[in-house]
Amino acid sequence: MERSSITGYILIFFLFIGFYFLNKDTTDELEKQDAIEEKQEIADKTETHSSIIQGDSSVVESTIESVDDSSGSVTESFISLENEVLAIDFTNKGGVPVKVNLKDYHRYDSSDLILFEDNQMTMNYSLPMASGTVVNTQDLNFVAQKVGDSSVILTASLTNNAKIIQTYTLSPNSYLVDYKVQFEGLKDIIAPNNRYAELEWAARVQGQEKTIKAEREATTIYYKYKSEGDVDYLSETSDDDDKLESNVQWISFKQRFFNQTLISNTQFTEDGITIETVTPEDEEYVKDLTAKIYIPLERNSVLEDLDLYYGPNHYQTLENEGIDLQKMIPLGWGIFGWVNKGIVIPIFNWLDNYFVNYGLIILLLTLIIKMALFFPMFKVYKSTAKMKLLKPELDEIKARTGDDAQKAQQEQMKLYKQAGVSPLGGCLPQLVQMPILFAMFRFFPASIELRQEKLWWAEDLSSYDSIYDFPNGFDIPFYGDHISLFTLMMTAVTILYTYMNSQSSGQMVGPMKTVMYIMPIMFLGFFNNYAAALSFYYFLSTCITIIQNFVIRKFVIDEDKLRLQIAASKKKKVKVKKSGFQKRLEDMAKKRGIDPKTMKAKKPTPKGKKKK
Repeated sequence: MERSSITGYILIFFLFIGFYFLNKDTTDELEKQDAIEEKQEIADKTETHSSIIQGDSSVVESTIESVDDSSGSVTESFISLENEVLAIDFTNKGGVPVKVNLKDYHRYDSSDLILFEDNQMTMNYSLPMASGTVVNTQDLNFVAQKVGDSSVILTASLTNNAKIIQTYTLSPNSYLVDYKVQFEGLKDIIAPNNRYAELEWAARVQGQEKTIKAEREATTIYYKYKSEGDVDYLSETSDDDDKLESNVQWISFKQRFFNQTLISNTQFTEDGITIETVTPEDEEYVKDLTAKIYIPLERNSVLEDLDLYYGPNHYQTLENEGIDLQKMIPLGWGIFGWVNKGIVIPIFNWLDNYFVNYGLIILLLTLIIKMALFFPMFKVYKSTAKMKLLKPELDEIKARTGDDAQKAQQEQMKLYKQAGVSPLGGCLPQLVQMPILFAMFRFFPASIELRQEKLWWAEDLSSYDSIYDFPNGFDIPFYGDHISLFTLMMTAVTILYTYMNSQSSGQMVGPMKTVMYIMPIMFLGFFNNYAAALSFYYFLSTCITIIQNFVIRKFVIDEDKLRLQIAASKKKKVKVKKSGFQKRLEDMAKKRGIDPKTMKAKKPTPKGKKKK
């Protein structure tokens, strides 16, 4: 293997490691300055849940269970809205959603995918009253009125005929809920020095996937300002909090493959919005996510026009909302994200329209990418073959020129010019493929299309595959608690590819040879816990590369013909032009009294003698 080709592999290896750790949020865990306030229970336990109210414009009057009024509790009842993809239960206690079922998806254990239920979500408005008390909407009894099959209106009455009206409308085949909250008649009863409603929106995120560790590493709060195009987020790998400025367009509680997002159609205009993520010590829940938002109540009637998104992190679905929700899907930064959005996703979706087997789709995707890279890189492959043929002459130049580095460089460049060879011919193929390699590194683990899709022994292509789980919680550092067969296959073909290249070139010796064989072993640890689809793609890609290189060497590139071309080119006089940079270096050397040919200081001219 030529030295430049080896350099390319080493460069990819270290860049891959750097890319891996850059995408792992390394922010230190922030020291909490205030103790986490104990949250008030939303409701007393009830023995029975049932959905009441059928028909148009009916009012909720019957109840599920009687509660002692002396306890200050509210009698709770439920009402439901449903379309093709969502089923939502609302409670009259607080007038908020209490359960959301995504009908097209299931949890890892095949049960219904419930985004939240049983007091796992809080949406409470705190209103400071002129009397010095605070009214919390979660303690109020809202009267529910169902309008048709798609809308429900929940109304709570306060003193002096003041009202809080929450309206939810669910459109057909949509994950978006139109949500409006109206405050009426509060001007005379709200505290004059604090005319704000504080909205506390919180969720105890429950696990939906195979391992809670993988979910925690992808669960956090995303947000977007209306005036800015970028989407930002809190740390995914450690507890974090932040205080936001005004004009926030949306805030999202994002899990690995699903999210619940609060969207303001008029923007949250007040500074001081706080967001926070907390990881529980046990594994009952993934994370606790909280956002506190301030809504001004200066007018006697205030209407907040909002939307609630309860749905999957599916790129096209989020993109169709037109507010950059798709940017919460981690497709990679810079050129890697562009490759995913501009090339990989369109090809993947096109294949998905015609094929149902995702193993076949990944194979066809790999073939398409490899074929697309083959033709523009053919000259590079040819240049690499010429470099191999020139190796004896390059060794002869090095022996003949000795320590004269400049002369050796000039003769090497002359030889390259004659043979039509690029010195970077072995390195460039790896650099060209690097954006594709890194793009796939982000694409497969983030693709909800692969979630719970089976391939051979792999039960879920979006998670790791395992042919053996270590017993009794045994875990190998840097490797994991299981053996992934797809990762073993990927490692095996990578070692085979390295061996074949070393045999064909005979130039990989010493420490360089050791490094080239250590790299696949290192990747074995990296990929053992990653998505099975990713390891499968790299396995296929390497297999195709081996076949492609064999075909090129045996049937495309004729080494005898190349030797004749090189011999013919040597008869031509080739003048190697100096680059502008090289000329500037020589001029600087002359000014300092250094001979640019030998790079040694010139001997001073004796006094009384003139230069000839």
